Amino acid sequence: MVKPAAVLNPQSGRSLPVVAIVGRPNVGKSTLFNRLAGERKAIVHDLPGVTRDRNYAAADWCGKKFLLIDTGGLDAQAKEGLESRIQEQSSNAIAEADVILFLFDGKGGLNPIDRGAVDQLRKTSKPVFFAVNKLDTHHKQQNLYEFYSLGLDRLFPISAEHGLGVTELMDEIVQCFPDESEADATEPAEAALCIAIVGRPNVGKSTLTNQLLGFERSVVDEKPGTTRDALDTPFDLAGQRCVLVDTAGMRRKARIDDRVEQFSVQRALRVVDRGDLIIHLVDGVEGVTDQDAQILSYACQRGKALLLAINKWDVAAQAGRDVEAYRKDVYYKLSFLEHVPVSFISAATGFGVRKMLERAVLVMKRYRSKVRTSAVNEALQAIVRAHPAPQFHGRQVKFYYGTQTGTCPPRFTLFVNSPGAVPESYQRYLVHQLRAALGLEYAPIKLMLRARREQPKRKKR
Repeated sequence: MVKPAAVLNPQSGRSLPVVAIVGRPNVGKSTLFNRLAGERKAIVHDLPGVTRDRNYAAADWCGKKFLLIDTGGLDAQAKEGLESRIQEQSSNAIAEADVILFLFDGKGGLNPIDRGAVDQLRKTSKPVFFAVNKLDTHHKQQNLYEFYSLGLDRLFPISAEHGLGVTELMDEIVQCFPDESEADATEPAEAALCIAIVGRPNVGKSTLTNQLLGFERSVVDEKPGTTRDALDTPFDLAGQRCVLVDTAGMRRKARIDDRVEQFSVQRALRVVDRGDLIIHLVDGVEGVTDQDAQILSYACQRGKALLLAINKWDVAAQAGRDVEAYRKDVYYKLSFLEHVPVSFISAATGFGVRKMLERAVLVMKRYRSKVRTSAVNEALQAIVRAHPAPQFHGRQVKFYYGTQTGTCPPRFTLFVNSPGAVPESYQRYLVHQLRAALGLEYAPIKLMLRARREQPKRKKR
C-alpha cells in the first residue's frame, strides 16, 4: 500500500524562488509580507510573537514570481518550549530559502538579539539582505547609522507600513533569483486545489498537517490556539497540485476575548470559503459538539467537499469506544452530512491517515465529476417514476429534463413546469437519488429548478 509520504510531496514541482523574511519579534515582518503578497494573509498586531509558524504566499515583483515566507521572531536565546519551536520554524525557512531578508527595528534601535542573528546569517552562503524598518520620517532615518556598527556593507532603510524604500530593496532582491526558475515560475497558481484542515482548538490540526507533509510545518504545542495564521503549503495529492492549509481553531465568538484570536477565526472562516476540500477534525475523546456542527454547516451551505476525521482514536479506542457505534452517533448528530465520509485517525501516530488520504482522493474526484446529459436524464426519469413529486393545487409537477451545469461541486439544472411547487423535502430526495444513480458518492450536489412551459398539443386538422 502507498504510504502518506509518497502521496504527499511538499517539494514536488516547486520551481519558484523562495524569499524568507526573518528578524526578531515585532519588527514588521508580517506587515512587509502582506505588502509584498498584495493581501492581508498574515495577522498583524502590536503584540510580539503573533506569527508562530511559517506562512507562505505567492508574490510577483515586476513580472518575476516568487514564493514569500513570513516567519516567527528569530531569537537564538530561545532554548525550550513554544519559543524554541518557533525558532525551528524560522531556521527551516532560512534553510528552504534562496534569498534571506533580515529586518531590523529602526524605531526600537539595535538589540543584542540582532547581533546574534547577524552572526548566525554570516555563516550561510545564500544572499542575505538587511533592511531597517519603521524609518518613515526624516528624524527616524538618523537611526539607520546605529546598525552599521554590525559591520554590514549595505543597509536598506524602509517603511513596510507605508511602502517607503521597498521598491529599491525588492529590485535588488529579484536580481539574485536563479535564472533557471523564471521559465517555470509562469505556472498559474490558480490551478491548485485548496485543502483546508479545520476544527476546534487543540483537536490536532497542526499535528495532522505535519503528519501529512512529513516534516514540522506547523508549531505544535499542548496549549490551545498555538496556530493563529492560516498557513499555506504546496504539495501533490495523487498527482493533483494542491495547497494544504492549516487553520486556527474556531470557537464560538462569544467565547473569544483576545483580538488576535478573533482575527484567527475570521481567517479560518475565509479559508473555508476558499477551500475545495475541507478536512474537519473532531476530538475522538470529546465527540461531536455544537461548534463542530456549526462549522460543518457553514462549509456544507457553501457546497464544499467535506471529509470528517475523528482524531485521537487511539485514545478513544483504549477507552472502549466502538467504531461503528461512533459512526452512527456522528451521522445522527450531523444528519445533514449523510454523504460525507468519516475516517478514524490518530494524527500523532499516523494511524488511519493513509486510508483518509485515499478517501480524500476519491472525494475530490467526485467533487470534480462531469456526467453526460443522457445519463442525467435517464436517472431523473427513473427517480421521478419511482416516487413522483406531490401534486400542487391539484396539478401534477412535471420534470422535463435535466443537465449538469457546473462542477466543484456538481451542479444540475432541472426543468419543470412549476419550480415553486417542488418542496424542499422532495429536492433532498432528488439529491440523494441522483448521487446514488450517477456514482457521485461523497459529493455535495447543488440543484437549480427552472421553469419550462409545457408545449400545447397541436390540434388535428
